[in-house]
Amino acid sequence: MKKTGLTLIAAAAVSLLAAAPALAQAKINAGTLTCTGGAGIGLVLGSKKTYACTYKSASGRHSEDYSASITKIGLDIGVTSESVMVWTVLASTDAIVERGLTGNYAGATADVALGIGGGAKVLVGGSNNSIVLQPLSVQGQTGLNLALGVAELSIR
Repeated sequence: MKKTGLTLIAAAAVSLLAAAPALAQAKINAGTLTCTGGAGIGLVLGSKKTYACTYKSASGRHSEDYSASITKIGLDIGVTSESVMVWTVLASTDAIVERGLTGNYAGATADVALGIGGGAKVLVGGSNNSIVLQPLSVQGQTGLNLALGVAELSIR
């Protein structure tokens, strides 16, 4: 049973990463968004975790801090410690306006942690759904957790 569950999670993560370029067509790399936090307990039907995030423009001339929360709907069981997620921020221009990442993002998610784990999320949202957050590196986390479903990221 464990092997089947891990295979399912791995397949979902690969599917998410493979779908990311299709979501990002006609988009420019505007920078990176790094979020740290998310320690907590997953409930059977979902969870909500908070993060501190920093956006850095591709040019390196602009940086902004944000707070964020991720709500997962679907299977989410277990306990995780703090994790780090890094996304490439894709937009129609490389010059995102001040506080331009503020908004709600939605997409698919897959995470697994058995001691040390990882996951992937591809999210679309922001102002007029004009920004795509594509995983730059797979999420790193520690704990015991299994999550698969739909995620909403709210950035403030």
